[in-house]
Amino acid sequence: MAEVPEHLQRRAQARREALAAARGAGGDAGDAGDAAEGAPPESTTEPAEAPEPSATGPGGHTQRLLTVVKAGSIQQTRVEAQDEVHTWPHLLAAELAAALALLALLTIFSALVKAPLLGLADANQTPNPSKAPWYFLGLQELLVYFDPQIAGVLIPGLGLAGIAMIPYIDRNRSTRPADRKFAIMMFTFFVVASAILTMIGSFYRGKGLNFTFPWRDGIFFDL
Repeated sequence: MAEVPEHLQRRAQARREALAAARGAGGDAGDAGDAAEGAPPESTTEPAEAPEPSATGPGGHTQRLLTVVKAGSIQQTRVEAQDEVHTWPHLLAAELAAALALLALLTIFSALVKAPLLGLADANQTPNPSKAPWYFLGLQELLVYFDPQIAGVLIPGLGLAGIAMIPYIDRNRSTRPADRKFAIMMFTFFVVASAILTMIGSFYRGKGLNFTFPWRDGIFFDL
């Protein structure tokens, strides 16, 4: 604590002397009252005078209250810190930067590299096997095992509905993988199933979409 200034010490000393003198005068008046004991007390209606407020604290200290109270004891935390950020600009700015970078990369790549396109389609000569683009080969592979209504409508519809329902079934907001086992399990199942069907349709289907091994009959797949 900082040292008390000298002028405050002098003022406190003068105040203490004044109080001591007042107590002495009160003691003399008390002795005179004892001498007059036995006389009937006179009634009075005048209220007792309130003691004069003192500017000194216990022990004659004259420091102000705010100088001895720590700031941390009077401050209150009204809002607790949360591990969250606003969507704008924290998230959308990063997504915009990533989208612009990807667009620039695709533009440069398409200008420098020629796309490996096939010749014009001939309706009189259908290639064998006739495969869909790679991103549809998983659905085309399902057509080998199921009826078109099941492979083309029911299974994809149930898959999309299951993915859309994951946030409503698993309402855990934790970002730790150890706490999101259900969501990770469901997403991994759909990704692995789609990857396996796409790889089989790309590399293990030969003429007539018959199952074959790429190291024996070759690869019947064009980008």
